[in-house]
Amino acid sequence: MLRVSLYFLAIALCCLGLADIEVTTLEPWHEIQRIFLGALHPDLFALYDFKSALLNTLTFAFCGLALGVLFGAILSFFFHLHAVRLACAFVRSIHEIFWAFLFLPIVGLNPICGVLAIALPYAGIFAKVYAEIRQEADQKPLRGLPIHTPALVRFFYGVLPGVYADLTNYTAYRFECALRSSAILGFIGLPTLGFHLETAFREGLYAQAAALLYVFYLLIASLKYWLKAKLVPLYIGLSLLLISKDISLSWSNMSRFLTYEILPWPMRRQGFLDGSYDIALPWGPLWQWTHKILVAEILPGLFNTVVLTQIALVGTGLFTLVFFAALSHHFAGPTIRRIARYLIIVVRTTPEYILAYVFVLLWGPSMLPAIVAIVLHNGAILAHLSGQRADLIELAADAPQRRANRYFYEILPRIYGSFLAFLFYRWEIIMRESALLGILGMYTLGFFIDSAIADDKLDKAILLILCTALLNMAIDAVSQRVRRHLRVSSGAVRTIDG
Repeated sequence: MLRVSLYFLAIALCCLGLADIEVTTLEPWHEIQRIFLGALHPDLFALYDFKSALLNTLTFAFCGLALGVLFGAILSFFFHLHAVRLACAFVRSIHEIFWAFLFLPIVGLNPICGVLAIALPYAGIFAKVYAEIRQEADQKPLRGLPIHTPALVRFFYGVLPGVYADLTNYTAYRFECALRSSAILGFIGLPTLGFHLETAFREGLYAQAAALLYVFYLLIASLKYWLKAKLVPLYIGLSLLLISKDISLSWSNMSRFLTYEILPWPMRRQGFLDGSYDIALPWGPLWQWTHKILVAEILPGLFNTVVLTQIALVGTGLFTLVFFAALSHHFAGPTIRRIARYLIIVVRTTPEYILAYVFVLLWGPSMLPAIVAIVLHNGAILAHLSGQRADLIELAADAPQRRANRYFYEILPRIYGSFLAFLFYRWEIIMRESALLGILGMYTLGFFIDSAIADDKLDKAILLILCTALLNMAIDAVSQRVRRHLRVSSGAVRTIDG
């Protein structure tokens, strides 16, 4: 384990020398002071004007999650098929904002865009996790069923009762993730909380931004009080009723997008210019088009995405190793643990996109804001989980009394395997975040995707998104091999897939 850690530390140090890390703003302290004052004096009276955005955030999350659960549950029964596993890996490797980018030209800026952007990757995630839960279920109850019992009946009577708690717990956790996804979809124009957050930050209305964030924190913190299993069907039904009033689809636009606009420009050029909309296959111009994008955008984007990812991955690990002790009763008293727990909840609840957006305003668009945002968000999640693991350890009577000795010689060696498993399970997610945050100005794949969308070059955007998906699938494959090498089951890390 130590050797694996040193390898990744060495890689991150090499990447640090290649990264674009600088502060380009001249006077960030004045802006920091304004943000701090806004946080102390939130404009709560403005919240009434944003009630529809809060409602949209909830309805998008409920509808997207419901569709994701439905299709994910169906696909989980076929997850043993190689084609299904690949398809699920592909859809979950693309961030929700990139899916929204793809759906915008098809369905327009309406709720169905946000719902589908959440539902598709979540279906891939649910298919994988539900299949893993079912595979790890106790098989003994199945022995009491007749041999020729249909597979669906065997599942409902022999498997589901034993895994129901795991399924519901994970689904409830994914709803929290869906709320974060729904909120940040507002940053691309959908009418959720993120839309007003971006406006408030861009215009320097930090008191208003603080009020919106506090409402979002309260929404997440109160889930255990109002997100009851018996009420979920009612919530989903009301959400479907609310969004159905705003949906408008153009089948001609959908057909044109899927059969024409996504094709590379050289294939459409002549048909577009003469108005015939014919499709050709000119190999020479097609290769030139692909080669130009490969050299100018794909390779630089891939390089910067990987560099940012490896720095953020190791930074997340170091953050976790430092701060999990503040959450454990083996090292900190009740007051310190309570303060640390509240801070960790705030940081891990805040979407990394919002954190990075704030840091870009303060420091300018280099890799630094993205690194800090990813490290804080993911480090808070892993510190929380590692602190929980540490608290499960019962110390012997002769355990070291000095906290430093207890940390290095007693607690850390016993949780280090699970810590590495948690970290490498987040690797693919950190890669997705690194690609996404290019939208904010750093030259990862997200920067070039956003530029292609802005220039109405959907064919280029789809090629770049495909490269993003393939990169994430490759990282996921490597991450799985590392976790198998560490001999930690997927069940131990399932709860941090978000």
